[in-house]
Amino acid sequence: MAPTTERIKVVVVDDSVVVRRLLSDVLQSDPEIEVVATSSNGRLGVEAVRRLRPDVVVMDIEMPVMDGIQAVREIRTTDRRTPIIMFSTLTERGARATFDALDAGATDYVTKPGQASAVGSGLESVRVELIPRVRALAGRGPRPTPGRAPARPALVGAPVRPGTRPTTLPPVHGSRLVPTQLGGAAAAGAAALLGGARGRLSGPRPSLLAVGSSTGGPEALPLVLGALPANLSVPVVVVQHMPAEFTQLLSERLDRTCAVRVQHAVDGEPLQAGTVVVARGGRHLEVVREGGRLRARLTDAPAENFCRPAVDVMFRSVARAVGGGVLAVVLTGMGSDGTAGAADLAAAGATLWAQDEASSVVWGMPGSLVGAGLAQQVMPLDAIGPALATALHGAREPGAAPLATRGAARA
Repeated sequence: MAPTTERIKVVVVDDSVVVRRLLSDVLQSDPEIEVVATSSNGRLGVEAVRRLRPDVVVMDIEMPVMDGIQAVREIRTTDRRTPIIMFSTLTERGARATFDALDAGATDYVTKPGQASAVGSGLESVRVELIPRVRALAGRGPRPTPGRAPARPALVGAPVRPGTRPTTLPPVHGSRLVPTQLGGAAAAGAAALLGGARGRLSGPRPSLLAVGSSTGGPEALPLVLGALPANLSVPVVVVQHMPAEFTQLLSERLDRTCAVRVQHAVDGEPLQAGTVVVARGGRHLEVVREGGRLRARLTDAPAENFCRPAVDVMFRSVARAVGGGVLAVVLTGMGSDGTAGAADLAAAGATLWAQDEASSVVWGMPGSLVGAGLAQQVMPLDAIGPALATALHGAREPGAAPLATRGAARA
């Protein structure tokens, strides 16, 4: 197949003429990206999107006439597919506004450089963060190695068989991860998975659930974790690529909406059955075993895959601390973070699941896991949570307190 020559069309919406120029220059430094329009407020941005039908939109949040959150809502009334990237400030207020935008239908976000940043470093920060997202969301991620195609699952929820292709599923609409409507053989495959997930676990009965996600994760995590029961008998650790201000807010939101307890990681804190620990932005989360108990350890070790926290770091640590008694899940996300650590988990005998391509905002991280031949199960987003609840039913953390005690503590 000949390489794609048509450029990625982008609309930039920001009330600052300086920022509009900066974003346009940064984006068009990639020869495959063209800024087809810039708008100074949300109302004009909505009109430009409807008129030009771009591949990607980059949207500021605070603007006159119509802010970015309302603009996202307006766009989503008629267009559920076009990816929208919010350009957000790295503050608690900015984090809350960004989550409101994601709730309204935005796909992802990029944080603005701090006011103290030098112009050169600020531009480079935007370039590094923004261009890969635009390319990935437009379907122009890094090209695969010539001659090597990633493996695909033969059936939704079925073990991966190299050389086969998945059952076709409906696409993601914008960033809203629409529950998959399965029929025929696909429905039978998902039903078989949900009915017998424990029998499909490749390793010992799980004593820990580990989840990694990135782009699309803030919407995927509530669906996955929200399916877990309050009396879940194992602890859960999560790495979501986000700054600290954002992971704190993510933890709070998940705790309000999920039956399980959700908390921001605290260094040295014991991992408890029925509790989800979310990694802090800017620090790696490791799981260690001390005195017969699993504990969270936060470190400032160098970033991996340009990320801190990194899924690879967490996965390697749980492989050391827990061995084969881990059920690890890689959700939607850009890049390949998690694959190297998953290799350690696989060597230890753990069970590895990946989200499928059709329900992922970006099939980078889970696709990398599948391409490496490490995913034993590949399934749509709306099947993962129920399958986890089934697979973990009756599993117990070694030395865990009785479930009734944990339920009373939650109440």
